[in-house]
Amino acid sequence: MRERLIIRPGEPARLQSRDARDGLGLEDKSEGKELLEELVEEMAVLQNRLWAESQRSVLLVLQGLDASGKDGTIRSVFTGINPQGCKVVSFTAPSTLERSHDYLWRVHAACPGRGQIGIFNRSHYEDVVTVRVRGLAPEKVWRRRAQHINDFERLLTNEGTTIIKVYLHLSKDEQRERLQERVDNPEKRWKFQTGDLADRALWDDYREAFEETLTETSTEWAPWHVVPTDRNWVRNVAVASLLVETLRELDPKVPDPAENIAGTVVPE
Repeated sequence: MRERLIIRPGEPARLQSRDARDGLGLEDKSEGKELLEELVEEMAVLQNRLWAESQRSVLLVLQGLDASGKDGTIRSVFTGINPQGCKVVSFTAPSTLERSHDYLWRVHAACPGRGQIGIFNRSHYEDVVTVRVRGLAPEKVWRRRAQHINDFERLLTNEGTTIIKVYLHLSKDEQRERLQERVDNPEKRWKFQTGDLADRALWDDYREAFEETLTETSTEWAPWHVVPTDRNWVRNVAVASLLVETLRELDPKVPDPAENIAGTVVPE
């Protein structure tokens, strides 16, 4: 799966040429559901070993435009995962305290500890893309941040964190349908904000900003993956596959017991 989705370091992201409805070779939704169940089951075992080993960590970074399915991905892919070894962080507008520090201060503090899988729902990439599109800082400020982030992610990987970066690739037509559903469905209306329409009006600006940022920050130590997200079930299988492939390669081991307990009989 990784080979189909990766942005190879040094190559352009080419978002325009990627199909947001790509089925990634899956036949239908039922096949996708069955495969997701198998992946989630395997992930639970591997995550338990990672937690028991407590030597390394995994960070999943989810980025995408409004309604691209970040919440839904987390809800579907991490079903059955031990909450003790999983940490989800949603990055919204920085607080007064956070603004008094450098923009990566709050991000570093939120990174997963050893043994954990961390999930960023939005991330430090908002400090490049959103800041750029909304004009929240001059170009000389946001322009240098790509290199900051590359160096920051190299530090994390050198210290034992494997980073999986996922851009949820949504089409403009599908975004319109999802935003309209939020307006029409009382159970989803709380998710809708009028600012979503302002951001939608900047669709081309956001896509250009993401195109450039993904290209500049897809590195050997932390490459980007573009996941088609117009169909939720394809998105979920793709993200789960990336996680399982990564955990398989890490091959975490349950540690040996501290003492030789072979033959021990637990008293009644």
